[in-house]
Amino acid sequence: MKSRENLVRLKRFQVNEKRRQLTQLDMMIAEFERMASELEAQILAEEKKAGITDINHFAYPTFAKAARQRRDNLKNSQADLSEQRKMAETLLTEAEADLAKAEMLETRDARGREGDEAAGRAAVG
Repeated sequence: MKSRENLVRLKRFQVNEKRRQLTQLDMMIAEFERMASELEAQILAEEKKAGITDINHFAYPTFAKAARQRRDNLKNSQADLSEQRKMAETLLTEAEADLAKAEMLETRDARGREGDEAAGRAAVG
């Protein structure tokens, strides 16, 4: 059946799209981690240069405060992306299950068509 073939093709597309989204989320999480690590290094360098590590000290470097805020924002965004990734994994699992069902139906239909053709040849022969 043509409609089953289209269904299988659609389900494959959906699975591939979910995998692509998962890969994008992984790349974004890794990029945020890298950026946060760079900011952490800058914070430590600034604190070492100033000789002050207490964030509440009146002379704590302004750059270090701003870098801390950016780092914290990145960490929060990274946590949000991790939640999105969990949801994307769930959706991918569901899409893969749907694809497996569609492929099973397509296989069953193909066997049925082969059986009908063989019966038709036997009747003619």
